[in-house]
Amino acid sequence: MTLFQLLNEGSLILQQAGDPDPQQDARMLLLAAFQLDMVHYLLKRMEPLADHDVNRSGTGLYREMIEKRRRRCPLQQILGSQEFMGLTFYVNNHVLIPRQDTESLVELVLAEQPDPALKLLDLCTGSGCIAISLMVKGGYQAVTATDISPDALAVARQNGEALCSGRPGLQFLEGDLFAALAGLGPEERTFDVITANPPYIPTAVLRTLEPEVKDHEPLLALDGDTDGLHCYRRIAAEARQYMGDGAAIYLEIGYDQGPAVSELFWQQGYGEVRVSQDLAGNDRIVSAVSRCSNYDVIKNTREVPHV
Repeated sequence: MTLFQLLNEGSLILQQAGDPDPQQDARMLLLAAFQLDMVHYLLKRMEPLADHDVNRSGTGLYREMIEKRRRRCPLQQILGSQEFMGLTFYVNNHVLIPRQDTESLVELVLAEQPDPALKLLDLCTGSGCIAISLMVKGGYQAVTATDISPDALAVARQNGEALCSGRPGLQFLEGDLFAALAGLGPEERTFDVITANPPYIPTAVLRTLEPEVKDHEPLLALDGDTDGLHCYRRIAAEARQYMGDGAAIYLEIGYDQGPAVSELFWQQGYGEVRVSQDLAGNDRIVSAVSRCSNYDVIKNTREVPHV
């Protein structure tokens, strides 16, 4: 048996299972199982594998990984990591796998809120990818990340320790949205920037998603209730209590939710409500500031600016 034969074996199994990219996935699993980079794989791929413990262990691990992927377990969960904003995040089945779409939110905050002295709050933090990326890339000195799931927070804390070691000012709090802040003092509960990637998929749509998502990622982080807007209503109604004058909020949204989410924030009196797009040109972020100076004039306006 050679590495090349193992790769073909795994690729065929994944192809038959409906994997959208069987060759690439099998290759990544093979490299991980044998702890190889691509250069060494290419050099050794046609050599018969010597019969010793290291190769037997690598072959067994590879076939276990292929079986997990055959059952449509996400590749990132099998490998235990995902790249986001140039950083490597640990992931498991308790958190959403960070997506490139969410990088657009982080990049927008970094561009518009460059002062490292700003206090940041990240709701529904999951793996911590937004909060931690902002701290690392933006140099922010005070970042609070919350999640209702203790299992998700355990993952976020592990990522914080790995990626923000030695950086003070990062804290993780358990609770349902702003309820996680109940133990903080009044000044500690006031923030300059709030971010969130809340669950926003309508319940009926969940069953139509790819198996990797609906069967392996946490339902709690996906299900946005009947219309997908449950968390946005709560955030719009409550967030201003935790925002200083001129504070800004940035929320990831589904591609078709821009007008509906924006309307929720207009109705609550936020200002400068707008929709921004991701790299693919899809609506991805609704942002707003805590106070609208001319709310009485524009409260009946339903046209939402895009950038």
